[in-house]
Amino acid sequence: MKKLIILIIVSIIFINSCGGDEKNDDKKTVIFWHSFVSSTVPALNALIEDFEKTHPDINIEAQYIPSGDALVQKLITSIQSETAPDISWLHAHFMEDLVQADAIYKMEKFIKGPNGISEADLNDIYPALLQYASWRGTLYSMPMEATNLALLYNKDMFRAAGLDPERPPQNWDELVEYSKKLTFDKDGDGKNEQTGLFLPVYPAAGPLSGWMVWQFHPYLWQAGGYKINLAQTEVIYNDEAGIKALRLWKKIYHDLDLNVFTSDYDVAFASRNLAMAMDGPWNLPRYEEILTGMDWAFAPLPSGPEKKATIVGGEYLAIFKQSEHPEAAWAFIKWIIQPETQAKWAMTSGYLPIRRAVKEVPEFKQYLEDNPNFKVFIDQMEFGQAERPIDYGGMEIMRHIADAIEKSTVGNQDVQEALNESAKLSNKVLNEANQKHK
Repeated sequence: MKKLIILIIVSIIFINSCGGDEKNDDKKTVIFWHSFVSSTVPALNALIEDFEKTHPDINIEAQYIPSGDALVQKLITSIQSETAPDISWLHAHFMEDLVQADAIYKMEKFIKGPNGISEADLNDIYPALLQYASWRGTLYSMPMEATNLALLYNKDMFRAAGLDPERPPQNWDELVEYSKKLTFDKDGDGKNEQTGLFLPVYPAAGPLSGWMVWQFHPYLWQAGGYKINLAQTEVIYNDEAGIKALRLWKKIYHDLDLNVFTSDYDVAFASRNLAMAMDGPWNLPRYEEILTGMDWAFAPLPSGPEKKATIVGGEYLAIFKQSEHPEAAWAFIKWIIQPETQAKWAMTSGYLPIRRAVKEVPEFKQYLEDNPNFKVFIDQMEFGQAERPIDYGGMEIMRHIADAIEKSTVGNQDVQEALNESAKLSNKVLNEANQKHK
């Protein structure tokens, strides 16, 4: 009898353990590729942990992939080898290639599905972000966070240069004036110990060319220009506005000897070698840690000759058709865009929320009062712009603009000549694409 009882107990344990394995097998793992900077990863991990607590049947496996061209190439390779992730973090200009490859779902499949979202929820998202998340008017992704560019500056350096630390540059003329006043060669050895302003001039053929062009856009808009006409038949970045914007960059680049300045602007700023730079809210958590003992702040970008403007951007989450668990992937995205989730994500990551309703979350209201630097970015959303869409050849055209920026700054080529050469190449791409897709 004793042996029989032991046998029954062992059998029960065995059955329960098998049942437990079966339960684990039912848990869906969603592979999520992202390119968040290291300072954002703790906030991302906390976000994922919160999701998994409320969705115990889904496991999110976040994997870091370097941004820019590296991410595009890895995505293309993974699609070809049928190893694509369930979800990937994208830039807007990736969309064309992924849609053409039939690699990602239309969001309509999920938005109008049994676990969908309302029209009111969708309309609450900033229109510029939905524009970026779409290709040819069709939504293929959902924004995860918003960003824009503001001016980071060192108030101590302003005081030392006789500038009002509470009045950062308000327009292009003041930007040039302040940049010069904040640049000096202290010991006369021909090298500046302090530089007034960093401009993101990178090699056009390198991985940061898109980042350079992204930061050039506000200046083009501030001068009253655009990258392309509305009909998408001709680029217009070489018009008078583009010439004014690039001449400004060229003047600052040469006046401040930026050809010998480091590209690690954040390190230079923290080391008190740099007075001003453009940056986004994603670096706020990091700056709170590394800029101790320094009086610093963010301010809106200076106005241009025509208007105030900054660029609105963000990262977008797409679900890949190779996913084994598309509905689980959608559950993660749907949860991320809820106002309360967006509020917590914004407060911990430094990114901006994607929808207006977040401003009504009580904790977020208090956060804005306690964090005036973050509020600068929120306020700038009012005059933030989205890039005009380019249906075909967007990445090539971006590289043409990058080439013009590099040639006119680093290469000291005439601005109008450099822009016209690039525009000629861009229009060739547009003409060929329009012929092909007639």
